[in-house]
Amino acid sequence: MTKTISQLLKATFLLCALSLAWPQFTRGQSNNNFDIVLQGGRVIDPETGLDDIRNVGILKGRIVEISTNTLIGDEIIDISGLVMAPGFIDLHVHGRSNKEQEYQVHDGVTTALELEWGIEFLKQWYATRRSKALINYGASVCWPFERFKAIEKYKEGVNALYQGTLKGESNLESLFDIIGPSYTENLSPKEMNRMLANIRNSLDEGGIGIGVPIGYLPKTDPEEMFLVYSLAAKLNVLVYSHVREPNILSIQEVLADAILTGAPLHIVHINSMALGQIQLALDMVNRANKKGFDITTELYPYTAGSTLIQTAIFNEGWKEKLGMDYGDLQWVATGERLTKETFNAYRKTGGGVILHMMKPEWIKAGIATEGTIIASDGMPYAKLAHPRTAGTFSRVLGKYVREEQVLNLSEAIAKMTLLPAKRLEGIAPMMRFKGRIQVGADADITIFDPHKIKDNATFEEGLKFSEGIQFVLVNGNFVIKDGNMLKNTFPGQPIWGKYKK
Repeated sequence: MTKTISQLLKATFLLCALSLAWPQFTRGQSNNNFDIVLQGGRVIDPETGLDDIRNVGILKGRIVEISTNTLIGDEIIDISGLVMAPGFIDLHVHGRSNKEQEYQVHDGVTTALELEWGIEFLKQWYATRRSKALINYGASVCWPFERFKAIEKYKEGVNALYQGTLKGESNLESLFDIIGPSYTENLSPKEMNRMLANIRNSLDEGGIGIGVPIGYLPKTDPEEMFLVYSLAAKLNVLVYSHVREPNILSIQEVLADAILTGAPLHIVHINSMALGQIQLALDMVNRANKKGFDITTELYPYTAGSTLIQTAIFNEGWKEKLGMDYGDLQWVATGERLTKETFNAYRKTGGGVILHMMKPEWIKAGIATEGTIIASDGMPYAKLAHPRTAGTFSRVLGKYVREEQVLNLSEAIAKMTLLPAKRLEGIAPMMRFKGRIQVGADADITIFDPHKIKDNATFEEGLKFSEGIQFVLVNGNFVIKDGNMLKNTFPGQPIWGKYKK
């Protein structure tokens, strides 16, 4: 009962703030005439605990009425038998184009953010997505790029990346290839200061915190990491961290840096970082939270990871560290399992690879743990890319809610909507209007059939759209309608960090 009252008080505060900020809501309600009415669906709002049949009125991109009364609108959609949830929020994607967003929106995602790695030249990248995005978009500051940019001898590489960004050709693999030579370099004191200044400047361009994928730069001096965390603490911005190695000691390293500096920390894909010690890792994160530290984590619902084969993940000793052999690696381009010979050949050319290295019980433990966020780690498009790119959220709702009952529907929706929204509110204030079905919230809405929703993408056959997602609205505009994506509709808006100038 206490938890419910607390949730209602928070929701009431939100509604009061919204009524002051948007007086037109009252005008819309008094006229009782909406742009869209969603009628007769099972509405689930994880913050207030609402789980009941309601009619929802949408006006000018926002939810303005939730009622048992009949509502009048320009367009009335009967969604009886379907669940209406806040649009799913994905904190961890690597695809930067509409090609990936097509799969994401069919999976119910309305906001997809590149926060683990971040993106170089944020101001220019945001500009390339304006009025072209299917769903909401944004990115963190890319620490590996900002340190690369701080090293004088890499000016040519910086310019090459800049030209690519201006042309709308920014992608993760080209970033890897160009800045890779800098990964083993230690920064001089002058370069260290320049790197910190670069991060600060990119936060001014709208960066949603700092992406710190140290697992790809494992030789980084601990002093450098501590300084990055110290800057994050000073500015109160989130650090999104891969860890140095896939083990508990590396998780303890990032926890120590966050606790000692006071930096807010989000540990990405804890399933592939902790492996068989996932329960211990989750317990440490939860213990830190109970002691008042601002630390969270996420996971994806698959037993395989994915990355680029040319990265430091596969440096000498990778089989022992990951508990894998060559045959546990699947080449994205062809779907083949690797041998020692093909591994060595592809390591020289570079490309995507899938790592079959986790057990189902590890994933169940992570999904069942209170406070753990669902995030896809979705990869850039390839026909045989990791299925998490297309099916993460539908898989949770189909496999882990309906079939295996690892958690209930409301708990799962919270992990996909409210929890990621709340995680970002301190760094991206506009997120307080997302992840909720409440009066005044953005009309980012996902409507699905709980009896049919499931992921269809597989490791063997590649990417396929999920099924069961019937309607998706982004800022009050339909992107998916009756299960089909609308053409030439680009309602996605930028999500900015709080320091945006």
